[in-house]
Amino acid sequence: MLMFLLLAFVSQHASGVEVEQGVESVLLPCQVPVNVSMSSTAAVWDQEELTRPMVHGRVKSGDDLSLQNDRYTNRTSMRADALQTGDLSLTLRNPTVSDSGTYTCTARKQGQELSRTEVQLKVTEAPPVWPKVLSGVLGTLLLLTLLCGLCVYFEHKRMKQSEVPQSEFVEVTQGVKSVLLPFKTTPDLSEDVTVEWTRTQPKLMTVHVYESGNNQPHKQDQGYRGRTEMKEDPLRTGDFSLTLKDFYLTDSGRYTCTVYNKDGNVLLQKSVTLAVRVPPPEWVEALVVTEGEESALLPFKTTPDLPQDVTVEWALTQPKPMKVHVYESGNNQPDKQDQGYRGRTEMDEDPLNTKDLSLTLKDLHLTDSGVYTCTVYNKDGHMLIQKSVTLNVTVPQTKMLEVTQGERSVLLPFKTTPDLPQDVRVEWALTQPKSMKVHVYESGKNQPDKQDQDYRGRTEMNEDRVKNKDLSLTLKNLRFTDRGVYTCTIYNKDGHMLLHKSLILSVRVSQTEVVEVTQGETSVLLPFTTTPDLPEDVTVEWTLTEPQQMKVHVYESGNNQPDKQDQDYRGRTEMNKDPLNTKDLSLTLKDLHLTDCGVYTCTVYNKDGHMLLQKSVILSVRDVGMQMVVTQGLKFVMLPFKIPRDLPQGTTVEWRHNSVKVYKCKLIVISCCTEHQHRRDRARMDGHPLTTGDFSLTLRHPHLTDSGVYTCTVNNTYRDILLQKVVTLSVTDNEVGVLEVTQGERSVLLPFQTTADLHQRVTVEWTHSDSKHTKVCMFQKSQSQPDKQHQGYRGRAEMDEDPLRTGDLSLTLKDLRLTDSGVYTCTVYNKDGHMLLQRVVTLNVRATLKGAMADMLARLRRRRAPKSEVKGELRNTNQEQERLTAEETL
Repeated sequence: MLMFLLLAFVSQHASGVEVEQGVESVLLPCQVPVNVSMSSTAAVWDQEELTRPMVHGRVKSGDDLSLQNDRYTNRTSMRADALQTGDLSLTLRNPTVSDSGTYTCTARKQGQELSRTEVQLKVTEAPPVWPKVLSGVLGTLLLLTLLCGLCVYFEHKRMKQSEVPQSEFVEVTQGVKSVLLPFKTTPDLSEDVTVEWTRTQPKLMTVHVYESGNNQPHKQDQGYRGRTEMKEDPLRTGDFSLTLKDFYLTDSGRYTCTVYNKDGNVLLQKSVTLAVRVPPPEWVEALVVTEGEESALLPFKTTPDLPQDVTVEWALTQPKPMKVHVYESGNNQPDKQDQGYRGRTEMDEDPLNTKDLSLTLKDLHLTDSGVYTCTVYNKDGHMLIQKSVTLNVTVPQTKMLEVTQGERSVLLPFKTTPDLPQDVRVEWALTQPKSMKVHVYESGKNQPDKQDQDYRGRTEMNEDRVKNKDLSLTLKNLRFTDRGVYTCTIYNKDGHMLLHKSLILSVRVSQTEVVEVTQGETSVLLPFTTTPDLPEDVTVEWTLTEPQQMKVHVYESGNNQPDKQDQDYRGRTEMNKDPLNTKDLSLTLKDLHLTDCGVYTCTVYNKDGHMLLQKSVILSVRDVGMQMVVTQGLKFVMLPFKIPRDLPQGTTVEWRHNSVKVYKCKLIVISCCTEHQHRRDRARMDGHPLTTGDFSLTLRHPHLTDSGVYTCTVNNTYRDILLQKVVTLSVTDNEVGVLEVTQGERSVLLPFQTTADLHQRVTVEWTHSDSKHTKVCMFQKSQSQPDKQHQGYRGRAEMDEDPLRTGDLSLTLKDLRLTDSGVYTCTVYNKDGHMLLQRVVTLNVRATLKGAMADMLARLRRRRAPKSEVKGELRNTNQEQERLTAEETL
């Protein structure tokens, strides 16, 4: 069934395009369904006849031209919203005869082909004009022999002056304030020339005129007045470029700048093709509620002033066209709405003056999901502006049920509040990890023939309960393979979805083990020891059941069967030589990768294929931890974590900093959010991490308080840990203060001011980076700790009474000495000993004459003192030093 659906998406058809060489551009058409383009990760145009076949590539983030053939450089473009709208058409500029051939447009998802379209391009040479020219020239030579030379001379001169530069192509997205149509030529032209910008396609209009040294707004077409601008002195600078402001979609077309002399002869000319693109659709999510009270806002705020006679029209363009809301002649027009939207839409009372064309959609249904487009038309029906918004109406948070394998039954609950018609169809289906039809209720009774074979005789819906709005399903004889996402959908007689609910069923095996290893270990044992005697003809099969289905190891007919393994596991698995007699069915998995994480299930079948035993083991592979040191003041720091494999729906990725949740991402409808208030707008992940496998966390403007241990954990739908990585981040202060004081001064302040609101359980430690890394001062448990200071600093170093509350961690050092010179470091640690903040200050104590004399007199006194006193003093000094060294060692 899955393969059938996949093949249904892949289509292949061909079309032909023929143009003459010399045209400005050619469009190679390629249209795919929106659901295909939205699910695609890339769209690629190829020309298979070339050695490097890639013509143009487009991914979610924009163009990818890294593999583009050089001959197409700067000549190709696609719509900015190609993957959102399904229009994958390619514009090829300045086509030549050598461009002829078969072009292939392919929509891909992770390398898998979803759609394929072939376009045959034929570029022909323009028909020669020399026969007609030659006959005209010969006739002229016979009649005007004397004037031929002069005619040729003047004609050559005129042609030389009026050479037309190659046309340019400018592409811009609607909503940008202005666009420049470039035209630069040689400076210092005659003052009596006229510069005229016109739009030549799709219809002729005068855009801007510069004449007699001034702009001539009265010669412009009305639609361009006040919207165009040229440089102040274009004739002197030779810059005739035109700036077009407040542009609309209807401004797309070919613009031509012509320079005439005073006699009206063309001196210079250039064409520029302008393509105004609609910006890619926005993504809006809303939750379905049964009461019908919730609403969603489809945003659209404009900047240009709109005339009062415009028409504003909101329409559903995907999956099927429907008119949603019309505002015209200053009023809403409910009679022009589609029946399904009447009474459910609302716009501002005066949208044209407020420039807010947003639409409120009320009483949301699941069927309201789709692409909504707002278009503004002028009184002549010409489109002025347009915007698309994608609305995704999802069910509320999915509920999880947990049961143990072997239980007799479980109830999958679903009770509704609205009255349902008698002709509805109720369908329960398993949607993950694979699609299966579980139960169908139709025409007032159950339909067992429409169930999947595995569920026949195991499901039950009470027909009386259905009449009482209870659509709950009873699933009996539970198996481990029953776990997954179950969805109940209610359809009316026309096949339209009325209600929808999903829940997750987690079936736990009674003997499930969790094995945790670190990437890089040589092997891991997945244990399974049995007690009953097994017959010799059983089959033992180890499989990876999550996050994807893969056959890991098969033991059959007394031997291992490597040809039945999945390719990724060949040569990497091993079982005991005689597992049935030893009753040890454990599996050794070697050469561990991060992608080996998941749920492994060992199943024992008898010769008839009936299951005898089963056990599951959850293998969690942890990435090797890493340490990063960065300096405060950087724009960003990236905590890396990448894996080379897609993950299934329902997978959750979560980053934590010292046990505080920082960022969380869940793949149902891909949704990511920053959890911690202080890091909101500073922490982010790749736009589609669960698709790309890049779980790296980017932290902008790292602070000193961002230091600590960051842990990224990947859980499956059932909250089992599949992957985990630890990164230790240290953000250091980039400032080193230098203080100079004079020996003998009473005190000096070593400054350290922080704005962080520090926790009361942190430790603040000032140290002197001498040969012994001496402790100068310590603040711990909300008070100073003098007993942990070095003896030489007791009574001389002090901090504020309440530094954690004030954020002032400065140190006052008194009775300064020459030996106090050096580097002082203040470090703040959390309760686990991880560094949060750090500051370094260099202190330089300069000697004075008075201080030097005092030191000399002290040395002289020691020399003249009796030996017994000196020995006693030295003995006391040595004992004190030994005691201090022991304290520091502790």
